[in-house]
Amino acid sequence: MGANQGQRNKSAGLQRLALVVFGALFVLLFAIFAIAEGIGDPSIPADDVAVVEGVPEEIGHISKEEFERALVPAAAEAGLKAPPKPGDKKYEEVKDAALGELIDSVWIQGQAEEMGIEVTDKQIATELEQIKKQNFKTEAAFQKFLEESKYTAEDVDKRVRLQILSTQIQQQLTGEAPTVGEDQVEEYYDEAKSTQFTQPASRDVRAIVNKDEKKLAAAKAALDKDDSPKNWKVVAKKFSEDPFTKTTGGLQAGVTAESGRFPENVEEAIFAAEVLQVEGPIKAPETGAGYVFQVEKTTPEKVQPLKEVKSQISTQLTQEAQQESFGEFVSSYQSRWTAETFCADGFVIERCSNDQSSGRPESAPPACYEEDPKGGVPKDCPAPVLATQPARPGSVSILTPQGERLPQRPRPVGLKEEEAGAAAGLEGLPPGTEIPVE
Repeated sequence: MGANQGQRNKSAGLQRLALVVFGALFVLLFAIFAIAEGIGDPSIPADDVAVVEGVPEEIGHISKEEFERALVPAAAEAGLKAPPKPGDKKYEEVKDAALGELIDSVWIQGQAEEMGIEVTDKQIATELEQIKKQNFKTEAAFQKFLEESKYTAEDVDKRVRLQILSTQIQQQLTGEAPTVGEDQVEEYYDEAKSTQFTQPASRDVRAIVNKDEKKLAAAKAALDKDDSPKNWKVVAKKFSEDPFTKTTGGLQAGVTAESGRFPENVEEAIFAAEVLQVEGPIKAPETGAGYVFQVEKTTPEKVQPLKEVKSQISTQLTQEAQQESFGEFVSSYQSRWTAETFCADGFVIERCSNDQSSGRPESAPPACYEEDPKGGVPKDCPAPVLATQPARPGSVSILTPQGERLPQRPRPVGLKEEEAGAAAGLEGLPPGTEIPVE
């Protein structure tokens, strides 16, 4: 029981490590894919496990000693008491995690160097104190956390430094994102005015709902004599079959045209009726129910002027521009640094330019890649091709910069070009027009 509890506490501490010490670091580091080819395999010294070019030599060489040290916390994070040995079941997993973290460290430092970003010892000390203050009640709790996670004080300082560098890289990129102009704000407002910045006209309505025509007639007669809110409550409770409004005098507030809260013909009658006039009975063909109603109040359409929402739109478009710019950076960041990274035999992972692996997920059953697997193709095989979702032509606008994403499907055999265009939303193109595939 005690051992299990200790293991759970240890796991909780390790999870906090990922969230606390590396929080901002993972803003920049995503799932890295092998997307670049080598630019010439450099000579890797015997004492190194990897070399990253394009960075100062003192940080570009990852030594075996560094790797051995990194194995200890990586093993702890995997729930192991000690680093596994080569050939052990967990070794490859822990090895990849440790080496991946070391490579990430070099990449970030190299990127920061290029961007002229530096971190002082004072910044590291201040950031660490903030982390400890926010996440640990006492110094003893922090020390216990370090003991469980197998991190030294030096390890923590290095990771806090990387966290600060990552944050500053992102901040610098954010500042370099394209600015949003007045014309873009106005264009967005014009396109979104009717949907986002217009409050449609509405009416507060009282209604009695019943399929029994005699009861509806009785309700109408009672309301013709006294249509006060007090009598509406009495009549609705007695005659209405609507469970949602029979106890509130039949009141439905803020009914808009085409809201769907009433059958279509009843809704049309409501918006054509005079205020405080008891109307009906009107029968709804869809349900067979009849309606007696009264419009209590009307609220006209209200459009927010551009000056009221200008700041809101500008902020939204600025954030979108920053996200797009950052996404472009991430793509080039991954490609560039993967191409600069070379790993020694026995230490090659996907982030290494000299990786020659198939790229197949390790969790995928081998039968997924056999020509004629015994027992058939397994159900849990990954997709053979990554599905793409190009934007439907004509759907891209300032409101929807990514457009309406539609799955890209094979063109059916025998489908004429005109029909293919219609199926893809390209109606109106002349016969013979070549349809682009994104």
